[in-house]
Amino acid sequence: MFTQIKTSKENKEIVTQLTRKLNLGAENVVARIAFSYSLSTNRKLNLNEIKDSSGKEYSKLVLFGDFYDIYLGLICVHYGLYKTDKDIGKYIKMHVDDGLQLINDEVQKLSNIDGFDYLSNLISIGLIDVEYA
Repeated sequence: MFTQIKTSKENKEIVTQLTRKLNLGAENVVARIAFSYSLSTNRKLNLNEIKDSSGKEYSKLVLFGDFYDIYLGLICVHYGLYKTDKDIGKYIKMHVDDGLQLINDEVQKLSNIDGFDYLSNLISIGLIDVEYA
């Protein structure tokens, strides 16, 4: 059962930088957005490619707050897992790491953007994709 995860060593610094640059709140907020963003790409990550666990540590309460059951449901549906599967924590960790990398890559290309503009842009793109689906 998932109780806590640790990001990769590389992502420990990235989550701190993104938190400062995007100004969306605490680091766990950025990690939560990263998890959701990674899942939204609809890619299935391979457990054999899991990164190190030498970075920032998040308990399930800190990472997901009162909405743990919803986030758990998202990962279970995405991978076809039952909520007690032993690998859920690994998948959550992988999607946090993946999402942090994705967001960092995008933010590096945008010199002067804040968190509100970044999220608004992603939402707009998502709405356009839904409209034409």
